[in-house]
Amino acid sequence: MVDDEPHIGLLLRPHLERLGYAVSLARTLADARAAFGERAAPLDAMLLDLHLPDGSGLELLRELRARAATRAFPVIVLTAEGEERVLEEAEDLGAGLLTKPFSPSKLTARIATLLGDTPPQ
Repeated sequence: MVDDEPHIGLLLRPHLERLGYAVSLARTLADARAAFGERAAPLDAMLLDLHLPDGSGLELLRELRARAATRAFPVIVLTAEGEERVLEEAEDLGAGLLTKPFSPSKLTARIATLLGDTPPQ
């Protein structure tokens, strides 16, 4: 999960972990890039905020899509962004969109669908 808002991670991490997902948090582009470089195993999916303190989440999404190993990598963009051009680019890069505010149950259902899991009841 890449999101600079601490309450998002505090809310979602325990919720997702109770459902059996392992969650890593990054609050900046630099932290996310470092986390990708340090990981031996690939991630299954990413939750990505567009507005980060050191740039745009779209920048990271473009970088991921340029790598052959991460082209099919499921990404859900979490955003309050309303600018159509930005949202269209995220969708063109293969990301699903979820507008803030959102409910944890709606998010976990989207994640389960993306990963081919059974959505929680």
